Amino acid sequence: MNILFICGTINQTTQMHQIASHLQEHDTSFTPFYGDGLVRWLSRNGYLEFTILGHRMRERALRYMRAHDLQIDDHGMAHRYDLVVTCQDVIIPRNIRDSRIVLVQEGMTDPENFIYILVKHLRLPRYFASTAATGLSDRYDSFCVASEGYRDLFIRKGVRPEKLVVTGIPNFDNCAQYLDNDFPHRGYVLVATTDMRETFRYENRRKWIRQCRDIAAGRQLIFKLHPNENHERATQEMREEAPEALVYVDADINHMIANCEVLITRFSSVVYIGMALGKEVYSDFDLDGLRAMVPIQNGGTSAQRIAELCRTHLEEKESP
Repeated sequence: MNILFICGTINQTTQMHQIASHLQEHDTSFTPFYGDGLVRWLSRNGYLEFTILGHRMRERALRYMRAHDLQIDDHGMAHRYDLVVTCQDVIIPRNIRDSRIVLVQEGMTDPENFIYILVKHLRLPRYFASTAATGLSDRYDSFCVASEGYRDLFIRKGVRPEKLVVTGIPNFDNCAQYLDNDFPHRGYVLVATTDMRETFRYENRRKWIRQCRDIAAGRQLIFKLHPNENHERATQEMREEAPEALVYVDADINHMIANCEVLITRFSSVVYIGMALGKEVYSDFDLDGLRAMVPIQNGGTSAQRIAELCRTHLEEKESP
């Protein structure tokens, strides 16, 4: 049978790849995230660079697919797919709506702000609320989530309980593996930055850098820049506000977290890596609430569990 994996960020793309690796008996294809109509036009003309529909995210996903010799079907046009596994449902393209769909949680969802309330109650397009609206389409057959805490969260948002399956999620289900690494530093305060400004949210970055320096209290401070932010601008700000700090763009954030003493984030899923490894963490989210939603640690078997669910849906499709 034919299965389409709809990817997005590198985190989402690697999750899709891991799931597909357990479904090799089927014909699997991959595509960067895509939309229809106005959304596709905006994407093509560069107006959505702050999202997974932007050219930069798309090219990163395609580079990964080519590097791993994955079969690419851009926009899912080559087949009428028996099953679609997607990283996000804020947009459900028209050409997959007759397929069985499995939605996989990527990581942390955005806060439920005023825009989210408008989207939900006025039935505005879900993408206006970004990942806060994850799961609200109800156009999927199953929604694979990270933990019981997230299952409770999505139920509260209005997702039907019978569609939610606590499988754990790849990249967050075996954090202990990151302890074995060759990152050269240890015992530092790590700051994982965000792309808030690139996604049109306010951030006083210089003030935040100074707050991070206060938390470090003389300890080595290391910044890991978000892949989607303006690296040149961010690096310049850090040189001016924290000249003693080290700044990394391409290092493995998981290994950096494994070796740190303290992890500082704002709205990033990497906080769960720190919590799972017992680090002292700082976040703009309520920490007690986050601890209730830490992805289950199942030894890296989430992708296999999701693949088994996919097989179940394919078997149901074959049954008369």
